[in-house]
Amino acid sequence: MRNVGYWQAWSSGAALLALLSAAPVAQAANGSPGSDLVSEAVQARFDPLTQQTRVAGKVAPDLCFSLLLPDEWRQTEAGLKAVSSPVELDVSLRSARELRDMPQPDLASRDAAFLQRDYEELLGRPAQSVSLSSDAGATRWSATWIDANLPTASHAMTIEALIVPLSNEWVLELSLSGAETQGAYNAIAQRLLANLKVQGRSTCRA
Repeated sequence: MRNVGYWQAWSSGAALLALLSAAPVAQAANGSPGSDLVSEAVQARFDPLTQQTRVAGKVAPDLCFSLLLPDEWRQTEAGLKAVSSPVELDVSLRSARELRDMPQPDLASRDAAFLQRDYEELLGRPAQSVSLSSDAGATRWSATWIDANLPTASHAMTIEALIVPLSNEWVLELSLSGAETQGAYNAIAQRLLANLKVQGRSTCRA
């Protein structure tokens, strides 16, 4: 027989699943505990001539990253939001120190396993489906939970993150939400990764 704590955890997880399932693919970093959020350190500048937003962040004095987003995006408390659509981008960092106890052979795989463990603990149940794939130099982690109480036709919810090792000490987590379709999500993700640059001390820009 299940104890009271089990059912409380299951009930809480079901409520969180329902909340997250509003979009086809939910943000990973929004619910992942332990990551070092860098939203406050990230700068976003829109160029009206190219109709692109340049996003830049400094991880350490000798390590920076930048990426280009189509159209205009603005910074919010949670990250970045597109002006002309409901799409949002969460940018997070995780240090290798947090991942040192994970047994996977590389930093990206360890981060994916870390996310998987945290979400299963947060939701109180294992995912029914997990995918790990390579995508333009990044690792795409996604996990799907299926529950009859979810307010979607498929009764499923997927959480996904793009994981990019920046160095031996840091990984970058990029999480998109608000895309109306999986195709729209994939198009933004591919453009994100195609324009992502990692820079050393001599080329870091504010």
